[in-house]
Amino acid sequence: MGINNSIAYEKAYKFSIKVVETFKYLKDIKKENVLSKQLLKSGTSIAANLAEANGAISKADFTSKVSISYKESLETRYWISLLKDTNYLDQNDFESLDTDLVEIIKILYSILKTSGKLKK
Repeated sequence: MGINNSIAYEKAYKFSIKVVETFKYLKDIKKENVLSKQLLKSGTSIAANLAEANGAISKADFTSKVSISYKESLETRYWISLLKDTNYLDQNDFESLDTDLVEIIKILYSILKTSGKLKK
């Protein structure tokens, strides 16, 4: 279905790179290991599930993988908010991640809405 060539995948992949960089910063500089691992897992899972959607064998399989990406993006937003509110991320770092993430969330929501997965 070609999701790997989509704007959703491109943005999610670039976001994954930012998440990995943020993880390294949190681990090496801030000496934070628990929350940062959660961020790493959920933040990189967004693009990984979109990559899996590329190999979907049906529309249901495709929407399932996009749905997982959407849920992972919401979880990631939780982790970056928690990291900001516990002073591991400053406001600028948070806003940089959050701005990109909100854009991804909107794109994924739109894909799910268009696919009929969402009824809103």
